[in-house]
Amino acid sequence: MRKIEMNSVIPILIFMAIAISGIWYVKWAPYYYKAFLAAGSHSIGSSILSGKIASAPGPSWQTALSYTTTYFTSVWKAVILGLLMGSLVQVLLPREWIRKALGSTSFGSTLIGGMASIPSMMCTCCAAPVAVGLRKSSASVGSSLAYWLGNPVLNPATIIFMGFVLSWKFALLRVIAGLILVFGIAYFANYLTNDQDLNLHEEVIPSMSLTPIKENFFVRWMKALWPLILDTIPAYIATVFILGAVRAWLFPVISPEWANSLLVIIFLAVTGTLFIIPTAAEIPIVQTLMAFGLGVGPAVALMMTLPAISLPSLLIVKRTFSTRILFFVTGSVILIGIISGLSAMAIF
Repeated sequence: MRKIEMNSVIPILIFMAIAISGIWYVKWAPYYYKAFLAAGSHSIGSSILSGKIASAPGPSWQTALSYTTTYFTSVWKAVILGLLMGSLVQVLLPREWIRKALGSTSFGSTLIGGMASIPSMMCTCCAAPVAVGLRKSSASVGSSLAYWLGNPVLNPATIIFMGFVLSWKFALLRVIAGLILVFGIAYFANYLTNDQDLNLHEEVIPSMSLTPIKENFFVRWMKALWPLILDTIPAYIATVFILGAVRAWLFPVISPEWANSLLVIIFLAVTGTLFIIPTAAEIPIVQTLMAFGLGVGPAVALMMTLPAISLPSLLIVKRTFSTRILFFVTGSVILIGIISGLSAMAIF
């Protein structure tokens, strides 16, 4: 019995050591120093969309390449960490342990998944491989979604930066709407689970569940890592390239008479949901756009939707969640962005 317990405990400790050291290096340490920058200068840098000017350059190969280079220079370490954690969660953490903690459709499992996301503080695309790994390891739809959505939306560092740069009203609204977005969407997604989701163990997990216990660890790890890479990297690079090329169309200059209109709130909630940014990049984007006249309603809609999900992250998880659930998540993010924008117009 003790041997069996040790065989379970040691892999868990290895996973925790890799996860904590990786997150410390990629997220916690850099964000610690960035918090002082935000507090002192009320800025964390230029907008990744347009720099310090009102609009991004028009579509071109150079525009696409420039955005892709800037984006991946910012996130490549987190991408590697996400792939590493997403694969190792499948081979180091006991499946029964994950099923017990995260496998239920109850709100408790959703809560655990969401709370586990807060320390990792990854962007939506970097958190997506981990959500895939959790789902393949028998975590429920709700808990896996809560982890995926919670990383970018409830990122404590981003919320602190937001308070110093945009105002603590923005930060408070982000927390309130973020809690609804993460735990509400994830929990109710459990009730939309259909046969495609229920059959996931037969379609996606068999290579892991049928792996002999005595098989070499490296072989088992590669069987988990390689599909993640194939499902992540090609579509990821391609969609970032395309979105970077057309960003001037997705975020046009808004005239003063439309700066706080419902139409602009809806438009930016949709484009913010589909577009891809690094962690916390929504803050300088919103700061720059507001400096050029964007109203508080559309700004808050962007603040909520830009980090939550993106077209690339949806493509990364498309084999893990049913189309029905992904449409539900996408529509819900857009709706919460719109409601948040309208609320901000009434409150601020």
